Amino acid sequence: MDLRKLKTLIDLVSESNVSELEITEAEGKVRIVKGGGAMVQSYVPAPMPAAAAPVVAAPVAAAPPAAAEAPAGHVVKSPMVGTFYRSSSPGAKPFVEIGSQVKQGETICIIEAMKILNEIEADKTGTISQILGENGQAVEYGQPLFVIE
Repeated sequence: MDLRKLKTLIDLVSESNVSELEITEAEGKVRIVKGGGAMVQSYVPAPMPAAAAPVVAAPVAAAPPAAAEAPAGHVVKSPMVGTFYRSSSPGAKPFVEIGSQVKQGETICIIEAMKILNEIEADKTGTISQILGENGQAVEYGQPLFVIE
């Protein structure tokens, strides 16, 4: 589905009394739900046509998760989909660096979503041990951004 069309649908739902909208097209299905101030959107791509030849799957042994995948400490996750920024403007000093002491409620980054700049605050007091988000890059809902110890 075209991104402009999706954005138009989100705006339409947010500005109306409609609480839920679901559209099915050839490319897939989109469902937009408006809750108590937050909107949830999901996109399910249409299933691919089955191949002419049968597909045979062999069992694959799952590797144990690597220790690097689960960072030690408290992980601050993105509360929304948007663009991650470490500072308030392009030339400004970042809100936090590795080793910075933060207090609960202190702004640690900004996520831009639909032309709105949302300040993201530390939800725990401690020291920034890792910065997992890349400045200017898109982030997903629930994506780890920082680790606080």
